Amino acid sequence: MTTRFEHFSSAIYGIYRDILKIQRDEMTKHHLKGSYALYLTALHHNPEGVTATQLCEICDKDKAAISRVISELEEKGLVTRVSSNDTFYRAKLKLTEQGALIATQVDRAAGTAVELATKGMSPNDRRVMYECLSLIATNLRDICKNGIPEN
Repeated sequence: MTTRFEHFSSAIYGIYRDILKIQRDEMTKHHLKGSYALYLTALHHNPEGVTATQLCEICDKDKAAISRVISELEEKGLVTRVSSNDTFYRAKLKLTEQGALIATQVDRAAGTAVELATKGMSPNDRRVMYECLSLIATNLRDICKNGIPEN
């Protein structure tokens, strides 16, 4: 008999593995790493630009990871920094024309993937699913921060 832990863990891991494969397959079309999909779509949804700190929050990634990715995206000509007050400190990150084109394509593909993944769900099912996922993420974050309470 499968325990709740095994079912929960294997379902979450399977979903995560499949998301990574979809990202990798889509980004390969553009000769980019799969992990770039998250950053490009986040920037696409914030055309006015965001700071690296804001991108960390949006993508739930640490500053070092964001820094590496932004440097790589800048080298590829997909992202640019728009400085304020003649400094790059707290500069806004924006997609270049080429970056915006790729991000638009990736965002469309991501939307299609999510639509297909939730096929057969009612709008209410989707709402409840996202509420539950948010609650699980918050609870797991608390467990990681505070540890599992002793019984």
